[in-house]
Amino acid sequence: MYPRVEISLGKIRHNAENIISLCNKEDINVAAVTKVFCGIPEIAKVLVESGATMIADSRIENIKDMKDIKVPKILLRLPMISQAEEVVEATDISLNSELATIRELSTKALEKGKVHKIILMVDLGDLREGIIEEAEVFETVEEILNLKGIELIGIGTNLTCYGGVIPNQENLSRLVHIKEALENKFSIKLDIISGGNSSSLYLLEGEGIPKGINYFRLGESIVLGRETAYGNRIKDTYDDCFKLIAEIIELKEKPSLPIGEIGMDAFGNVPVFEDRGIRRRAICAIGKQDVSIGDIVPEDDKIIILGGSSDHLIIDVTNSLNSYKVGDKVSFKLTYGGILSTSTSEYVKKVIVE
Repeated sequence: MYPRVEISLGKIRHNAENIISLCNKEDINVAAVTKVFCGIPEIAKVLVESGATMIADSRIENIKDMKDIKVPKILLRLPMISQAEEVVEATDISLNSELATIRELSTKALEKGKVHKIILMVDLGDLREGIIEEAEVFETVEEILNLKGIELIGIGTNLTCYGGVIPNQENLSRLVHIKEALENKFSIKLDIISGGNSSSLYLLEGEGIPKGINYFRLGESIVLGRETAYGNRIKDTYDDCFKLIAEIIELKEKPSLPIGEIGMDAFGNVPVFEDRGIRRRAICAIGKQDVSIGDIVPEDDKIIILGGSSDHLIIDVTNSLNSYKVGDKVSFKLTYGGILSTSTSEYVKKVIVE
């Protein structure tokens, strides 16, 4: 069945073992982030077998699918108040920054006779989630410690994902300082300092990670074999754990310029075309409803991606050394966004291969 994404468990295992080993050498544990592939349990199981001590996902639905994997589950996205009961039922830990939500988690945990663990998020400048003022961090912790049904187990931060701020010795050391100050002020022990995501990995081979950072939340580095601060490949890793395979449904020679007055396309944009003369063009049965065209790279480097519509991908195969015909399959590497969108699309079959 096509289109399909072929997922190599062997390559994922290889990447995960290598990257987790690098972290462990610096006394850093790894929470494997499963959101990019929508929490497929077979993949999550491999990540845990490779050394991940927790699973982290942004969607409750994915976490529920992985309930049989016996490691702690973290909800990465800040919980919705309306979701508090589900969060307490389905997860062990959640990342939080809002007292109103934490109070509701406390209420639901008490109702169910449970203790829900939380990591308080601190904004170090990337301006996504977290408390940015240090004084507010202390005020929030003071109130958290008075809530029943809630256990504060650590603090964390997120960098790069929104504002592009790169983790470094200075900003991560500030997180360590805040943790130590909280422990001293309130006479508590915080077991976790979650120092970010795959963008922090470059520090392992550079200036080093500040002592005290003991958890990373890693997803992209494992599935694509790269750190995300500068986009550099990690030594001895694969970048093709996920491959998109699409089938050719039309193959004809056509002009490279549309004929007639040009207006808006199906997405409200006015397209621009380059006149290359008559070209051999193929249509593949996948479209923008399934993946952003900019997030796929043909493995056949002679193929040119021309564009697409909701359900069609149009490619130029004129220069290819392969003699494509209708019914043939075309393979593409995927970016992080490509893995995310094809994993989310119900119209793209997911096939596990070894």
